[in-house]
Amino acid sequence: MPSPDVLDQLPASIVERAAELDRRDPLASLREEFVLPDGVVAYLDGNSLGRPLTVTRDRLPRFVEQEWGERLIRSWDDRWMDRPTVVGDAIGRVVLGASAGQTVVGDSTSVLLYKLVRAAVDARPDRTEIVADTENFPTDRFILTAVAAETGRTVRWIRPDPATGVQPSEVSAALGDRTALVVLSHVAYKSAFVADLPAITAAAHRAGALVLWDLCHSAGAVDVHLDAADVDLAVGCGYKFLNGGPGAPAFGYVAHRLQRELVQPIPGWMGHAEPFAMGPDYVPASGIRRFLSGTPSILGMLPLEDMLALIERAGMPAVRAKSVLLTGFTVAVADEVLASCGVTVASPRDPERRGAHVTLEHDAMRAVVARLWDRGVIPDFRPTRGLRVGLSPLSTSFTEVATALAHVRQILTDPDTPAG
Repeated sequence: MPSPDVLDQLPASIVERAAELDRRDPLASLREEFVLPDGVVAYLDGNSLGRPLTVTRDRLPRFVEQEWGERLIRSWDDRWMDRPTVVGDAIGRVVLGASAGQTVVGDSTSVLLYKLVRAAVDARPDRTEIVADTENFPTDRFILTAVAAETGRTVRWIRPDPATGVQPSEVSAALGDRTALVVLSHVAYKSAFVADLPAITAAAHRAGALVLWDLCHSAGAVDVHLDAADVDLAVGCGYKFLNGGPGAPAFGYVAHRLQRELVQPIPGWMGHAEPFAMGPDYVPASGIRRFLSGTPSILGMLPLEDMLALIERAGMPAVRAKSVLLTGFTVAVADEVLASCGVTVASPRDPERRGAHVTLEHDAMRAVVARLWDRGVIPDFRPTRGLRVGLSPLSTSFTEVATALAHVRQILTDPDTPAG
């Protein structure tokens, strides 16, 4: 069992520093707007599944009673038909730096990624290569491999240093007149390395290629300016820093200039120019709506709306500023009290190149994470030896982080902790 005074594992100066950072945090009061159960001592997995908001908890029953229960199918005419683009515009405005009419909500991240990858390579029929990296999230790699096989293309793999992430020079070296599309993550899911989105996008364009960014670990935690960087395409999930809940719908971004050129490969009734005409042929809707396929999850968009409203109140610059402080505090505590236990920091130390999580490595981390969960301290484990400290800026306090890392130290200094 953990010591009731687990913070004694840390020097008093660290505990005091955490308390002072909490006192000075201009966003501290927003934490109380999340559901905070007593059984959770510290939640450090907001980069996998964000906490729900209390307003969402209270709103869902009203939705069942009113919009769904009373209005029933009439709600499609009232507001539901426009929700994928209305919520998409909110995502674009609040967290993506994207003007209206370029972002839509619907499908899962995997399905949206497939649709936009396939549409992009089909728009470059004379080009035979997709550029991607071996450190990207498995789904991204699996889909790229599948699309390459379907279309007779090959994937040109960049093999970056996991500690430093994909560099613009590596992308430039892989580009050529055969490159149709570049697909990378803005923030690496393992290390939290932030790629140089503007520089890589510009390099792809110089080669005549399109570029698609995976924003799953960016949206809602790291500043993104898609329009300013002239980005072509992007996808991102709704359940991490946008707190949309398990299985929340994802979003897709298609720049205005490409919307008429790209043909999405899964035509469905919701993306039709006249969804209720029920005619024999598919005619795509104008604008971003053409990238919808089937019926989107209206229920799944409600939590997204609530979280976007909270992020807009806070402002993305303030959210990012707190994220930098949280990750910096985590790195400092790891250096001061966990390094002596054999823990190493596997995330960038430069805050400009670090996203909203910190990966700590140790041979015993799989066992450590399992014991932490038993104590109500919830990070996640990433093979082969990584503990990810996921720091959702609006719901995470500095004292929460200090408490979690004190538990890590206590477990690592416990002789019953397995060595590997």
